[in-house]
Amino acid sequence: MIRFKLKEMIAEKEFSEKRRITVKEISDKTNINRMTLSKILNHPGHSTTTENIDRLCKFFDCEVEDLMKYIREDI
Repeated sequence: MIRFKLKEMIAEKEFSEKRRITVKEISDKTNINRMTLSKILNHPGHSTTTENIDRLCKFFDCEVEDLMKYIREDI
């Protein structure tokens, strides 16, 4: 399963910029629907497009591996 580290990325950006970052701001600046961002934040295993991942990496100025992590599951 892919685990998004979006909450951690938001917290790091808030700390480094010393201000609050809202889902609305991320949505406005990335053109990703707020509902999609909410699902990424709150629903483990939510699937999204590579375009959204690209937009989030640009917003957070990060690499893909900073934004997501592979979690091995027993099959």
